[in-house]
Parts: sequence; C-alpha cells; structure tokens
Amino acid sequence: AKAQVGGMLLALLGWVSSCVTTFVPLWKNLNLDLNELEVWNMGLWQVCITQEEGVVECQAHGSFLALPPELRISRLLMCISNGLGLLGCLLAALGLEGWRACEDKPGQKQRLLLAGGAALGTAGITTLVPVSWVAYNTVLDFWDETVPDIVPRWEFGEATFLGWFAGAFLATAGLLLACSARSTSTTTPPAPVCHQPPTTRGPARGHHHPHAKNADLVI
Repeated sequence: AKAQVGGMLLALLGWVSSCVTTFVPLWKNLNLDLNELEVWNMGLWQVCITQEEGVVECQAHGSFLALPPELRISRLLMCISNGLGLLGCLLAALGLEGWRACEDKPGQKQRLLLAGGAALGTAGITTLVPVSWVAYNTVLDFWDETVPDIVPRWEFGEATFLGWFAGAFLATAGLLLACSARSTSTTTPPAPVCHQPPTTRGPARGHHHPHAKNADLVI
C-alpha cells in the first residue's frame, strides 16, 4: 500500500512537471554580451525576451516545418508524454487497493495497475528523450569551434532540469506501481464466492414416502 501511495504521488508530481516543461519557454537561455540586461529564453512553442525593466515579450515560433528537427520531434514526444502520464495516473488510481472500484475483481485491479505503471514508465521515457536531445545539441553548439567566440551561445534553461526530474519521477512511479501490482497478486486472497440461498433438497432416491405403498394398493 505504501509503494502504491508513493508511486501515485510521484506520478502526479512527474506529470505536472512534464506539462510545465512542455509549455514554458525556458528550454534554452541566451545572455547577450552587448546588453547583459536582456535575456532570451527559448521553448518548444515560443521565444521570450526579458528586458531590464522586467518586461517580457514573447513571440511564437514560425512554421512548424521551419523548426529544427529536435524541436519538432520534442513537441510531439512531450505531448505524447503528457497524454500517457494522464492515462497512467487514471488507470493506476482505479487499480489502487483502497479504491472501491473492482474490489471483487482483484485480477482486474492488478491489470489496471500494470497498465498504469507501463503508461507512466513510457511517459517518463518520452519525457527524458526530447529533453536530453535538446540538451545534447545545446552542448554541441556551445562548444562548436567553428563559431566565433564573440557570438553568444545558448545554455541550459530551467525547463531542461525540470524535464529531467519529471522523466525520472514518471519512470520511478511506473516501476513502483508495476512492482506493487505483482506483490498484490501474490498476497491477495481469492475473491469470496457469492453466497446463494440454500436450496431445498427433495427426498433421497432410496427412501419412499411412508404412504406410497398404500397409494399403490389403492390404485
């Protein structure tokens, strides 16, 4: 039960963090040397500029096809991850021991937990892959020797670290819930058989009614 509760808390925390990572424009940061008080932030959907006075101006990316491959695929993977995370949370919640749904069907609750754990684990992977891909390309661009040193370089944004935590939380939650489903399957007693009303049994075949002989004689 503790593993299930811990898994659900991690799943919810990872799912919320993954959704935040998807939509915040903080995947990359860029500080201009000419104007250090102006910070550029890039996300999957838009680019924002934070100026000295604290004013933030955001502009959405242009055409989807004009984006770099890592941003295009990251958009798709993060949206898939958010959907799988929500589905996994719902399935796992229905399979929890304290939930009244399907109480008389322990096998079905076990399958719900396993399905929820698998969905959450897949959501964790589909979160870690795009975040790590964008981070890898950021490192390559930062250390690219062909680019002059005076050109500003993109660096890791806060969403990168949040995405790594979100993916780890989702994957851990899926593993915990799947393992708890296996443990409950070995400890859960079989479902009780429904009690049916006692049926009245007729007289045994070997015993005749005491008046049967008299009835035969009269006939």
